Amino acid sequence: MSFPDTASWLKEKLIEVPDFAIILGTGLNNLADYYTLLQSISYQKIPGFVHSTAPSHKGNLLLVRIGSIPVLMFQGRFHFYEGYQMEEVVFPIRVLAALGIKNLIVTNASGSLKEKLGPGTIVQITDHINFMGTNPLIGKNVDEQGERFPSLNEPYDPAWIMRIKEIAQARNITIEQGIYVGVTGPSLETKAECAMMACWGADLVGMSTVPEVITARHCGIRVLAFSIVTNYSNLFHNLAHSQEEIEHNAAIAGSRLRVLIEEFLSTEVK
Repeated sequence: MSFPDTASWLKEKLIEVPDFAIILGTGLNNLADYYTLLQSISYQKIPGFVHSTAPSHKGNLLLVRIGSIPVLMFQGRFHFYEGYQMEEVVFPIRVLAALGIKNLIVTNASGSLKEKLGPGTIVQITDHINFMGTNPLIGKNVDEQGERFPSLNEPYDPAWIMRIKEIAQARNITIEQGIYVGVTGPSLETKAECAMMACWGADLVGMSTVPEVITARHCGIRVLAFSIVTNYSNLFHNLAHSQEEIEHNAAIAGSRLRVLIEEFLSTEVK
């Protein structure tokens, strides 16, 4: 199934196609529970979508209403480490573009490479480092969606970054800004790897987001991204990480992230 075919299928199923989409990362799937649910479609029923096998990723495409604003919400994503091809990982982004959706909010859970960014911190991603050993644009270019060599000089929309900063200050919500490095996983990073990435200037490390953002920018989709710090990297301790720890810390920050997203949408969607 091609992404234009999937987009046509969804146009027939959805009661409306909104202007914004949100990808919910690890530990953040329950954010959808706070909003009016208009429609829910399992990924397994969507032609061309693979199955989400990552822990806490529910695998549903939701149409919700945030206040008065309709939003398409991905309750879970696909990861390269799940064994999927990169074109399968970013297939939902291509479908968004084919639907005509040009605005995307991406969320994820990450490990901290900086001591000041403790668990529970909300970080606006301002740039990224692709350390996944591949690129979702490798292969024949999708000419109808973007040019062969898209610029990534500003992958995360600078005007939106400033708007979130203003909202956070007005609401007295502490947020940080940082650079995210994407790795393949699924093993977590060694202390030596974390030290290397910190020396590069990275603040956060995770196993998603970068392919989605590259593809979104190729398609001309504006991107705003948030990372929830769920654990310190091995630079700061010698303890094993657990999935429970990661999901717990993501949930703690979720309420503050909701406020930022809700107010952002109320001012950006006309």
